[in-house]
Amino acid sequence: MQTKLLYDVVERSGWTGAEAALGVLITELADVSIWWAAPAALALASAKSWVAGRLGRPGTASTLPEAKDPATPHHHPTYPA
Repeated sequence: MQTKLLYDVVERSGWTGAEAALGVLITELADVSIWWAAPAALALASAKSWVAGRLGRPGTASTLPEAKDPATPHHHPTYPA
């Protein structure tokens, strides 16, 4: 697996796990049905993407640095830039 792809998979998985855990925590603290965890996690994911799109790499919702982001265009050494 390419290194950049591995960073992308780890970033996405990590954020998804954190959002899911926070969704469950929110429902527990609010003392509401666990079924609200999914909409809460969705709202957290949307908020994270919105913030990352403004503070992170332009044009992406990634929180990875540009050097590790697979969405960063790279130029093949045998082709002109």
